[in-house]
Amino acid sequence: MAGRIDDGKAIAAGSRAPWTATADGVLVDVRLTPRGGRDVIDGVAARADGRIMLKVRVRAAPFEGAANAALCRLVAEALHITPRRVAIVAGATARVKRIRIAGDSAALVAALQRFAKVAS
Repeated sequence: MAGRIDDGKAIAAGSRAPWTATADGVLVDVRLTPRGGRDVIDGVAARADGRIMLKVRVRAAPFEGAANAALCRLVAEALHITPRRVAIVAGATARVKRIRIAGDSAALVAALQRFAKVAS
């Protein structure tokens, strides 16, 4: 089943996005909910501590890396890239993770903008 993007969320004016461009791609802060009922990117939200996160749900259970693999596949599918370009670089066993997406950072940031409507 194809992943879905719910992009009805908005980033408040003046807030930063949950992604950071690097020389070889983009780093994205993610809050993953395993066993979330469906594979979907729910948009962007601020945590209680003020950190901005990309909210993602996957059907897979957090067992032997299944939820992490589902996260990488879902993000790759949503960005129309190969899954091998998406890797978890921090938080492999936590709900809050940091993923690296390899490629042209400007193109990736433009594609990531679909996940959140930036308030003007």
